[in-house]
Amino acid sequence: MRHGKKVNHLGRQKPHREAMMSNMAVSLITHKRINTTVSKAKALRVYVEPLITKSKNDTTHSRRIVFSYLKDKEAVAELFRDVAPKVADRPGGYTRIIKTGQRLGDRAEMCMMELVDFNDLMLGGKEAKKAKTTRRAGGRKKATSKTETAPAADETSTDATAEAPKKKAARKKKSDKDGE
Repeated sequence: MRHGKKVNHLGRQKPHREAMMSNMAVSLITHKRINTTVSKAKALRVYVEPLITKSKNDTTHSRRIVFSYLKDKEAVAELFRDVAPKVADRPGGYTRIIKTGQRLGDRAEMCMMELVDFNDLMLGGKEAKKAKTTRRAGGRKKATSKTETAPAADETSTDATAEAPKKKAARKKKSDKDGE
């Protein structure tokens, strides 16, 4: 009986499971996003979040502890150099699991696991929207004609804005007379 045993064995022996978690953590740190099954993602979250917490304190000791888990110099360097400064003020919850449906072969529940502070779309760092363009034929003018006509256009626009309230007031008076 497995009463009180909280580790998901994922159908693997301990050395295989540890190697798989290490490889998945390295992939998550280097690529910032991975696709996997939901059960592996939940197991990976328990594995990688303490490592990210340790990376906030950049000492030789914490680097050695993290390296003993990841066994990849480049991933450790990227974790301490890129990831740790972004999550410095976050008190945990460094990963996000987004379910993506079921795998075709065996209908295993799939998900996308990502580091929270590295998703630009969710953070609102969206690029500025392009101005709408029309498909009319005579829409563009040459740059030289724009500079010559621009001051004249400004003068007419100020006249037009001055006339606009007068026209509205005249319409209002006319409608008031019609109503009486």
